[in-house]
Amino acid sequence: MTIDDITAIAETAIFTIIKCAAPLLLVSLCVGLIISIFQTVTSIQEQTLTFVPKILAIFLALILMGHWIMNNMIEFMVSLWSDFGAYIR
Repeated sequence: MTIDDITAIAETAIFTIIKCAAPLLLVSLCVGLIISIFQTVTSIQEQTLTFVPKILAIFLALILMGHWIMNNMIEFMVSLWSDFGAYIR
């Protein structure tokens, strides 16, 4: 196993992490922005107001996209384990 193989595995792992985390982070960003605009317009400066809507939105996004996220992680692990023989040489 060469440095190039390790770099390719690390690159694929990081890309998989980004691909799986991006939808949840974007949902959190959008909900936070909407709540922030609402707070600015109404002059409500309550810090805990953003917490509950973000948590609910993340849970909803996990329910809707959880299958897709899990499939991406399973694909990566299957490809990693299927090449295991090449790693131990």
